[in-house]
Amino acid sequence: MQTPSTVQLRTAIQVLIMFGEHLNNQASNTAIELAESHQSSHYAGRIEAGTIEQTTRIETVAAQLEKWRDKLVHERRQCVSNHI
Repeated sequence: MQTPSTVQLRTAIQVLIMFGEHLNNQASNTAIELAESHQSSHYAGRIEAGTIEQTTRIETVAAQLEKWRDKLVHERRQCVSNHI
């Protein structure tokens, strides 16, 4: 497997963040569209819980990618300083 560039990792992180925002907006819009009833409030709660779970996973992956990107930046800086 070829190691991605730091730019590619940054792009992936940005896409994940945007996807998390999309999920939150979608869940909010769905909750607003539901009529006020006992059943719909239960459904809205399930949507909210699912969205929280999904966005938590996305945030975890984005954080892992950030760490990987930081590690690559650090390794490249060391490589450059060793060549000088």
